[in-house]
Amino acid sequence: MTATQRESQQVPTYRKLISITEEMLRNARCALEATRNSCDKTSRDILKIEALRKQITGLCPLGNRVVNQARRRVTDGEQVPAAEKIYSIFEPHTSLIKRGKAGKPIEFGHKVFLAESRLGLITQYEVLDGNPSDEDHVQPSLQRHKAAFGAAPKLLADDRGFYSTANIRLAEQEGVACVCIPQRGGQKTSEREAFEKSPEFKQGQRFRAGIEGTISVLFRGRGMKRCLAEGKTAFELLVGAAVLANNLMRVAALLLKKTRKQKPRARAA
Repeated sequence: MTATQRESQQVPTYRKLISITEEMLRNARCALEATRNSCDKTSRDILKIEALRKQITGLCPLGNRVVNQARRRVTDGEQVPAAEKIYSIFEPHTSLIKRGKAGKPIEFGHKVFLAESRLGLITQYEVLDGNPSDEDHVQPSLQRHKAAFGAAPKLLADDRGFYSTANIRLAEQEGVACVCIPQRGGQKTSEREAFEKSPEFKQGQRFRAGIEGTISVLFRGRGMKRCLAEGKTAFELLVGAAVLANNLMRVAALLLKKTRKQKPRARAA
């Protein structure tokens, strides 16, 4: 609908859609009631019927939620909190993500936090709930790194979404030698301007850009592009399996490289 059409047609169109959906839900519940006793069927038919009944039983409450949020949002004019919304009846754990991308202001799925070491190993991963700010993850990430390695990293390189004066101060207090996070907004001081132009800072940002290549490998070569299993637990397992596969392949490459370096070269007679 255009903006003009939306003003006059959106509410009646939604009321019609809600009416159709409610009728479909009533029919689904009637089908559940009609198939409650299916003992006279063959064993194969019973299994098929029970599988469909289980699927319909799970979808009906989600359908009710969709109807409820549509009625509240469109016909009642209520601002429904994002935490109460459902964006997919097939994957109810799906979140709405606003990343500010041109042409893609809104996406659906899950944010995944990744941290990578100097050797290209993924040392941290987490499937995030909702659409949290990137800057919220600096402190927990540093704590996990210290717990795993016994000390803060020498270099902390993130994109500008992780920037805040509090995060810069925290990382320095934790013992990070080079905090390589570009300033986000505001007037830069001459000292900050000089630091972000320094070779050390630029090298850190080049290292940070490498995680984009790792993400591409996870999607294209490690099976993280699409999850066919249902449920958030299955989604998290898929991400974990992709990370594990990536690290095993990386360790194998590092061992192979080390073996080649140690192998003595044959001398010419």
